[in-house]
Amino acid sequence: IMTCLFYPFVLLQYHFINENKSWDEAQDYCNNKHTDMATVSSMADMNRLRKHSGNKKAWIGLQRKANGIRMWQWSQPDVKFNESRDNKWDEGEPDNKDTENCGTLNTNKKWADLSCNRKKPFICYDGENVQSLNWTDAQSFCRDHHTDLISGPEQMEKLDEGNMKRLFPDSQDGFIFIGLFRDAWQWSDGSSFSFRFWNLQYDDEKNNSSCEALYYCRHHHHDLVTITNMDEQRWVQEKTKNASSPFVWTGLRYTCSLGFWFWVSDEVVRYKNWASPGQVNECDMSGAMETGGEHQWFKKHDEEKLNFFCFTP
Repeated sequence: IMTCLFYPFVLLQYHFINENKSWDEAQDYCNNKHTDMATVSSMADMNRLRKHSGNKKAWIGLQRKANGIRMWQWSQPDVKFNESRDNKWDEGEPDNKDTENCGTLNTNKKWADLSCNRKKPFICYDGENVQSLNWTDAQSFCRDHHTDLISGPEQMEKLDEGNMKRLFPDSQDGFIFIGLFRDAWQWSDGSSFSFRFWNLQYDDEKNNSSCEALYYCRHHHHDLVTITNMDEQRWVQEKTKNASSPFVWTGLRYTCSLGFWFWVSDEVVRYKNWASPGQVNECDMSGAMETGGEHQWFKKHDEEKLNFFCFTP
């Protein structure tokens, strides 16, 4: 099932195609029969798409190619990131750590990259909020109650000094989230719209390697799931019943150099539910739970493509 678009003058017009195809097949279909796969440039577009598709899932034109380059963007779709203009980075920033994909403002009004999962005060366009949220929750709050996260140097130049001083004491290390983020997603028609509206719940149709799953969870949620007791085991079992792969990745990893299993959340592996505890441990292995049967854990090579389970504390 896919959504295509064509351009009558400037207004995007969507067509819901009730046929099951892969993303690549859907792209070919839309290119041949219409203009391209659907591009979503704003919340207004998103609401129009919902009317067309109802509660059905459908492909849109957003894709992330393997080894794609992460590009900095502003949360407000009508504010374009310009590398030559938007260069307010603090010394040594951005330091390009894999898990630091969201932008912050520090006490000297310079920018720094930070993990999107950290909880920080944030600034909305036409309003600020002193509560601390992770970046995606802060974006949702600003869109619900104001306009969006503050975006672009012109908006930040108008910040009130008094409001800034009031916000910074609530941030222990002096960082406040702004509407700056980076990702590797691109629209099929080549447009540069930065609008994103991710479903932050568990996605039972996404198959990734263990490393890709870890990156996705840390960027969009908090981390891959950790299971430390039977109650958590049962909870994950229930949540993974609709998975489309026979196993789902968990946050279990094996360190070859030290020779033991650990949770990526830094929890010690005390509770265990291995199907074959005597199976030989190898480098580049991670733990996956079977989605049927007794929901036991299996040792899988990192590059296998499986569904996965993220959690948000």
